[in-house]
Formats: sequence, C-alpha cells, structure tokens
Amino acid sequence: MIRKTRNLIGLGILLVMSFVATKAVAADAVCYNCPPQWADWASQLKSIKQNLGYDMPHDNKNSGQTLSQLLAEKSSPVADVAYYGVSFGIQAAEKGVVEAYKPKHFDEIPEGLKDKDGKWFTIHSGTLGLFVNIDALGGKPIPKSWKDLMNPDYRGMIGYLDPSSAFVGYAGAVAVNRAFGGTLENFDPGIKFFKDLAANDPIVPKQTSYARVLSGEIPILFDYDFNAYRAKYKDKANVAFVIPEEGTVVVPYVMSLVKNSPHPEKGRKILDFIMSDEGQKVWANAFLRPIRASAMSKEAAAKFLPASDYTRSTPLDYAKMAAVQNSFKERYLNEVR
Repeated sequence: MIRKTRNLIGLGILLVMSFVATKAVAADAVCYNCPPQWADWASQLKSIKQNLGYDMPHDNKNSGQTLSQLLAEKSSPVADVAYYGVSFGIQAAEKGVVEAYKPKHFDEIPEGLKDKDGKWFTIHSGTLGLFVNIDALGGKPIPKSWKDLMNPDYRGMIGYLDPSSAFVGYAGAVAVNRAFGGTLENFDPGIKFFKDLAANDPIVPKQTSYARVLSGEIPILFDYDFNAYRAKYKDKANVAFVIPEEGTVVVPYVMSLVKNSPHPEKGRKILDFIMSDEGQKVWANAFLRPIRASAMSKEAAAKFLPASDYTRSTPLDYAKMAAVQNSFKERYLNEVR
C-alpha cells in the first residue's frame, strides 16, 4: 500500500511538472526553423528578447521539415511564425498553413519577392556557392568551379545538404543544373552532376552543417556566402567563399505568420521587428543581404567578394522553382540516392 501511495505521489509530481513545463513553453513565441548556427539566428533571437521580451526556443528544423510539421499540425498549430527558403514559403501558402500579414515596410519589398497578400515575404537573401575550409584541404587547391568537384583529389571532402529535404540543398541542385545548361523544366544536367559526384563519396547531411565545416569534417560545402563570411570574420577561420565560374543563384529566405497560431499578436510583432531597421541590421551584420538595402552598412558590404564575382550570381523564377521542387525531389530520390 505504501509503495502504491508513493507511486501515486510520484506520478502526481510528474504531472504537475509536466503541466508547469507545458505552461512555460506555451508562454513563449515559437519560430520553426530558426537555428542559432544558421544565418545568425542566435543574434536575432537575442535581439527579439531584448526588444520584445519574448523567449523563442532554438529550432533546428530545415525548410522541408518545417513545412511537413506545419501540415501535420494544421488543426492545432504550435508555431507562431515560420522561416524557410522561398520555394517552401510558396508551398506553405498554397497548402493553407499560413495566413496573410503585411509587416511594417512590406511595401519596400520588391515584387516577385513577396506574396501580394503577405502570406510569405523575403527578409534576406544569400548567394549559393562553395564554403571551403582551406586548412582542411591539406594543400589541395581551392576549387573554382562546379566541374572542379569531380576531381578525385576531393574524394570524401565535399558536402551538400540533402536536396530532397533541405532548401539549401535544393537551391544547390538548381544552381548546378542551370550551370550545366539545365532549366527548371529540365533537371537532366543536375541529376547527372549528382550521379557523377557520387564517385567522390560526398557527405549529405540533412541539417545545417556550419560547425562541420569549421571542424574540417566537411572541407567543401555547398552553402551560402553569409555562412562563409561569418566563419571568416567572426570565427576567424581560414575559409574561403567561391562563386563557381559556371555561375550560381541568388536565393531569398522568407517568413510567414502561421495560420491559427497560438500567439498571433506576438507573431505579428516578431515579423514587424524583423523588418524594422534594427531587425534588418542583424542580417546585414551577419553578412546576409537584408531585403531593405538601407540596412546594409558600408563596413559590412566591404567584406563581401568583389561585385564582379557577384555578376555570376543571378535570380530566377522562384514561383516556378517552387512548382517543380517535388518533381525534382522524386527524381533525386529515385535516381541518385
């Protein structure tokens, strides 16, 4: 009887602790796919805390996992706002898991980089290329092109995020495909590239792999300029960013207010803050291109590669990119992985 009583007391304590924990979590605003090691979300979350008083837990989903979670929780949402690559933002709007909201400065966002009703809108962009840990190359030359990656000298040294799940992986596939003559209607060159690259035993993680580049585990990663600049100027690592000779793409990252979110007012205030001067400067100081160009200081701009290199980095039809994403995913899973 005593043991049974103790068990019941213990169960009661656990239930109370669970209730308290649930209430604590419920009091926070939640952003899906706001990982501290990606795009300096760590600084943005701190800034939100300082300016709005909201504790927002770190969330290490990728863009695809974020959309999947929003769909799974459609009848009972957990997140208040979501962040993802543009193609996933477009899909989220199409699938009805986000709602229209035009944050402050919405009118400053160029056409083509926002949903007309505000179901998604660009907050910053990056240029996709090669994030290279020079020391980890062991004396091998820094690759200058996509084609260079086929060199057997780089066997086991190349990484790209899973393009069937992570947006940066899909953006890399689009860039490679276009560099070798493909289009959004024809992914044959891109599929061939990944098939051929398999001979060099690439590393294909699903999550952001910034730390794995710094450690040298992945010496060459398909990634954005902002991560490489962060490594170089903030973490003082011996790294380089390469815009491949064949060309690459500029990629917007977007945010949305989650439909029927637990804290819609907090969600709106968070989005307003991210579009404010102070919020946009966080991105600029993290070497991203804020969607509001006025937030980019001369000091930050001076740390980018020369403008002549960026002429090889161009935009594309992002709505079309979103429309063909699933068909590419099926081909990649069936023919490459």
